[in-house]
Amino acid sequence: MRWEEAQKLPDKVFRRSTGVKRKTFTCMNDELSKALVEKRKKGGRPNKLSTENMLLMALEYLREYRTYLRVGQSYGMSESNTFKIIRWVENVLIQCGKFNLPGKKAPLKSDMEYEVVVVDVAETPIERPKKNNGFFTLAKRKNIR
Repeated sequence: MRWEEAQKLPDKVFRRSTGVKRKTFTCMNDELSKALVEKRKKGGRPNKLSTENMLLMALEYLREYRTYLRVGQSYGMSESNTFKIIRWVENVLIQCGKFNLPGKKAPLKSDMEYEVVVVDVAETPIERPKKNNGFFTLAKRKNIR
């Protein structure tokens, strides 16, 4: 689904398909636009996708857990470029600090307490046969170079 198609969706369907409300989507898009301006100060090629489509691509990936190849095919992009875009969008949104992305949170503390038992094991030598030159000595061969 592209941004042009997503704009026409009702609010409930938009929320179900992307996982965020329209207001949150616009806030995320504003943060991406700011970050893209900073990124483009260094120069480089212009992006093939708009910030809305990049954000929608990342949200589809996080929502549906499709492969990068499948997400990229729906946007006409390669798998590696799709990976780079989604990773960039995630990093910008995490660094912003306003949004929590699914699966990108710190592990939650659980109610269970674990008891750890530490066992100190003494070192024991490995039993190996002793080297005995008299028993295993082979006769020296002549004419070997």
